[in-house]
Amino acid sequence: MHHKTIAALQIGSDPAGKAATLDRILGSEEAIRAAPCDLVMMPEALLGGYPKGEIFGTRLGYRLPEGRAAFARYFANAVDLDGPEVDALAQLATRTGATLVVGVIERGGASLYCTAVFLEPGAGLVAKHRKLTPTGTERLVWAQGDGATMLVVASGAGRIGAAICWENNMPLFRAAMYAQRPDIWCASIVDDRDVWQCTMRHIAHEGRCFVVSACQRQPSPERLGRTVEGWDPARPLINGGSVIVGPLGEVLAGPLFGEEGLIARRSTSRRWSAHAMTSMSSAIMRGPTCSRSRSTSGRAPACRSAGVSRLRVGATRSRCSPRRPRRAWCR
Repeated sequence: MHHKTIAALQIGSDPAGKAATLDRILGSEEAIRAAPCDLVMMPEALLGGYPKGEIFGTRLGYRLPEGRAAFARYFANAVDLDGPEVDALAQLATRTGATLVVGVIERGGASLYCTAVFLEPGAGLVAKHRKLTPTGTERLVWAQGDGATMLVVASGAGRIGAAICWENNMPLFRAAMYAQRPDIWCASIVDDRDVWQCTMRHIAHEGRCFVVSACQRQPSPERLGRTVEGWDPARPLINGGSVIVGPLGEVLAGPLFGEEGLIARRSTSRRWSAHAMTSMSSAIMRGPTCSRSRSTSGRAPACRSAGVSRLRVGATRSRCSPRRPRRAWCR
């Protein structure tokens, strides 16, 4: 990685839906060209939306009809990775010559995933990362990802990996990513708290990599004409905080609060000088001192279709217990 311009685009999902949000992303083409950017990071759930404050009519043990209708609208606003929205992003990457990492709500079968998509100029969609564990009540509407998409991708801007929201707080997730030697750590979020800035600086310093963090900016409920229970009507729902941090933990650009915009910074060779004191990837892979393992194959379904195969599960037993017959889990 030599002298690349990395950037974070701070915008919010448009209340009018994914088409309007896509238009706003495409409207940033001139700014991306002017930088000119080699990598542009965009926020979590940008295409598809992060409906902060929405409860989808859920109560413990039941769901209200209006909540089901709200989820149906949210599902319809999600994107297919082979759909026109991702194709438009791929064309934007090609026109600007910039690698794009974009937060989307991915529609996968009957499930929704919080996903970061990687788009390369001329190649289009080259990889994706699904959020491993949705945070808190996000689990009402998003499915879990798995280790198959915990990847560091070779791009025109360098080796890049993505961590979504609270994945950045998971030590083992970070260790698995550091072992793949990322040049740039891409963090997509909707968290505008001050403590997030500390987290980004820590990861840059710990991983000896550049960190680019992109956060959404959403207006107040008052401006949106909404009522959000327990929230100050005049307070922005998400106030931004996008930032770029160097490999010694120093803030290079931002944080940007209270407005939309593009922040950019040209990287240097400082990442390699940062390794003079320590290298986290080397420490992780140092033989018998420390070992790690992760599943990269994804999770198989619990039961396959009838007539194809059957999953059989044996009863759990200790070494001293007598052998018991296996039972068919599904027929």
